[in-house]
Amino acid sequence: MTYTGDVQRDGPTAVRVLDEIEIRKVSVGPMDNDAYLLTCRRQHAQVLVDAADDADRLLALVREGSPAARLDLVVTTHQHADHHRALASVVAVTRTTVAAGAEDAPAVEAATGVTVHRPLRHGDVLTVGHLTLEVVGLRGHTDGSVALVYREPEHVAAPGAVAGRAHVFTGDSLFPGGVGNTGGDPARFTRLLDDVTARLFDRFGDDTWVYPGHGRDTTLGAERPHLDEWRARGW
Repeated sequence: MTYTGDVQRDGPTAVRVLDEIEIRKVSVGPMDNDAYLLTCRRQHAQVLVDAADDADRLLALVREGSPAARLDLVVTTHQHADHHRALASVVAVTRTTVAAGAEDAPAVEAATGVTVHRPLRHGDVLTVGHLTLEVVGLRGHTDGSVALVYREPEHVAAPGAVAGRAHVFTGDSLFPGGVGNTGGDPARFTRLLDDVTARLFDRFGDDTWVYPGHGRDTTLGAERPHLDEWRARGW
């Protein structure tokens, strides 16, 4: 399936091929969670972002990226159950390393019985194969919510690649149309919108691709004009 930024549960995998990386996206589970597989094209190392549900589908996704079923890391973007229902099963099969935001890691461990080997903090850097992923803390949806940022190299050749463009995997912290749910708490909402503004919109360009935890993708450019509107409405 050509990458469109949209997938359906039980539908085909959407695949984006860039110079260093292949990005695969599927929708799984009753809440239509988006799971992403990042594959290093040079070493075939792989990162799964959110083992959300349907372990069989996610393991098949891993094999799509690597016939040897190599999985180097699973990152759980936050502690909510719909983002880690398949984590224990995926880890049992692949024996992979698990990472999650430091503040959410104890809840993930308690819910899944899986050890979080790498508690993540804002500014951390993950290196998997030739892929470098920056950890961005986006507090508010949960205290330990994290996003991952991948930047394309300065010299690109793949069709559709853009030198230096950022790709951000935001979990439930940023969607088309607004930030994630903060339970009607004004302090949590302000904290999340402040983090999203300072740590994403103020740092990255309009061509930055945003891959959320549910639904269609977007870009920072598409959402930037609405930041003041979001702050005024309070959600």
